[in-house]
Parts: sequence; structure tokens; C-alpha cells
Amino acid sequence: MMKKLMAAGLALAGMASPITARAAGAPIIEVVTATLRSDVTVAQMEAIDHEIGTNLIAKRPGFVSRESAPGSDHSWLAIVHWRSVADADASMESFSSAPISAKFMAMIVPGSLVMKRYAR
Repeated sequence: MMKKLMAAGLALAGMASPITARAAGAPIIEVVTATLRSDVTVAQMEAIDHEIGTNLIAKRPGFVSRESAPGSDHSWLAIVHWRSVADADASMESFSSAPISAKFMAMIVPGSLVMKRYAR
């Protein structure tokens, strides 16, 4: 059930800012925001985020860089740079099936995940 909810949430988030065919080969900046559940601490999210960043995302083809930070309003931000839309798409597919993604999704308010992509 969690995997289905996560896949649906990620699919909808990915549709928030479609990249035009003209920019398909351009480097991509992926901006992801979410709201932490009220019972989740920044330290707990930092641990999961670090694991995601170093053991999953940074190992994907086309990865350039990643940074993340908590907001003052219990929000979370991650910015990931990719070589191309194809690289970003492939990473999103692997993220939704990775065991760590279920931990991440359990730490955020359902429906709060928003992903936007920008072409450089």
C-alpha cells in the first residue's frame, strides 16, 4: 500500500512542472519540497535524507549535485542537479522502489510532496 501511495505521489509531483521537448537534453534542476509530520524531528529527517542522498541518489547516472535543508515551518527542501531529464526520470523510478523511500514517505505529511523541474 505504501509503495502505491508513494508512486502515485511521486508521479503527480513529477507532473507539476513538465519539461518541454526543447529542454529534454538540458541540465535539470529538480526542486523537491515536503512538510514533515509533526512528530518527526529535523534530526530524524536529516538521517534519512543523508542516506537517500549518499546511498541512492548520488550513485545514479547523471547525478551532478544535491543539497537539502529544513525550513522554519517544518518543511523540507532538496535540490538535485541532473545532466538530463532522462537521468532525473530514471532516478525517480529507482527512488520509488528503494526501501529507504518508504521511510522518507512515512516522515512527511501525505500529499505534501511537491517536485518541480527546471531546465538550464
